[in-house]
Amino acid sequence: MAQVYRGGQLHGTGQPARMTPREVLTREFDPRRRGVDREQVRDFQARLAGELADLYRELRLLVQENTRLQRALRDWQLMHARECRPPEEHHGNQRW
Repeated sequence: MAQVYRGGQLHGTGQPARMTPREVLTREFDPRRRGVDREQVRDFQARLAGELADLYRELRLLVQENTRLQRALRDWQLMHARECRPPEEHHGNQRW
């Protein structure tokens, strides 16, 4: 099971662990009597490893952008909340 950190704590995701590009490149297969073309397997692994590396890089950038947007939203909400406070209470039945 894959694990991730959230709030400084390690949590299981319920998903199988992701393969890394390195794992794809170094994966060994058991030989068979009628085996496969090793060159085709290596070419496929190289292609798949490259695609995984690209996807992980893109995912990392998207996570960073998401974090930046969450911070910006939180900052905006704090600023807006300060500006939108109701006026001080007055004596009597006045409403804001």
